[in-house]
Amino acid sequence: MKIGIAFTLKPDGPPPAGAPDDVHEEFDSPITVRAIGDVFRSLGHSVVELGDGRPFLEAVLRDPPDLVFNFAEGSGISRSREARVPAVCEMLGIPYTGSDPLALAASLDKDVTRRLAEAAGVNLPKGITLSFPDEPYDGDFAEFVPVLAEAGLPLPVIAKPICEGSSKGVRSKSLIRTAEEFGPTVLALWNDYRQPILVEEFIGGEEVTVGIVGNDPPQPLGIMRVIPKQPTEHFVYSLEVKRDWHNTVDYEAPAKLPDAVTQAVLADALTVFHALGCRDVARADFRIRGGVPYFLEINPLPGLNPESGDLCYLAYRMGLSHAELVKQILDAALKRYGTLRAPESIR
Repeated sequence: MKIGIAFTLKPDGPPPAGAPDDVHEEFDSPITVRAIGDVFRSLGHSVVELGDGRPFLEAVLRDPPDLVFNFAEGSGISRSREARVPAVCEMLGIPYTGSDPLALAASLDKDVTRRLAEAAGVNLPKGITLSFPDEPYDGDFAEFVPVLAEAGLPLPVIAKPICEGSSKGVRSKSLIRTAEEFGPTVLALWNDYRQPILVEEFIGGEEVTVGIVGNDPPQPLGIMRVIPKQPTEHFVYSLEVKRDWHNTVDYEAPAKLPDAVTQAVLADALTVFHALGCRDVARADFRIRGGVPYFLEINPLPGLNPESGDLCYLAYRMGLSHAELVKQILDAALKRYGTLRAPESIR
């Protein structure tokens, strides 16, 4: 089988002038592309690197593969950027791994995700979405006091861009403890990411993530707990923490949680997986307060760098190698298309 790999490569060098230093945080390194390609070659498949954007489009028009293994994030700030590769694949009739365009677009938009998860009966932190102001804004908090009060949002709250992944825009300073911090924090996020900002109730408690692979039914890989090495009253699993995780956190999988809490987290993760229409693979994040899981977000394009990424950390601690994890995702897609045989039976 000829498998095309769709990916968005992280450019060399510093970010563009005036852009935040995490502007390319979602994008993949050559290490990831090479590792995934090596898995498929070891299984006897031929591999072609398709990239993303125009190079991807030109490559699949010129010589379409039998299947696209998709982990392309898309560039820019469009809330549908992750949906581009699967949309092209569907238009051209090329099988691909992972979720469809609608699920990818909906899951990238945290406000849409929250609405779908809430409708499915999952607990959420209270939250509001603040759109970029039409008029110049000086960072004054006062006008938002009644808005927060109406939403039942006491401080502290946490603010994050609404259409970003890989913890882009989620820093230690995203935790807003005082009224004076609110305006400048939201204004800085608006200016840096040029999109609405989600402001959520801060859920104190344990941070966990759930990996899910497969379909009919999807199977949880397990639950991983993120434990700060230095206990703090308001732990934020921020970009700074993730970049320095060896020194800042421990990862525990399977998570040592009470049985009832474990079952509640797994049930909610699968509920959101179905509510968003995810396929083949996803990772869902929660906070647990008083034994109650609160859903934060779901990522149907979780990072697959063998040296980093929460899904890989979870898989390793559950006894899966990187190659076994990638193969499970591939097998889930092939089974969904109705075969584990040669490419002629797919096309």
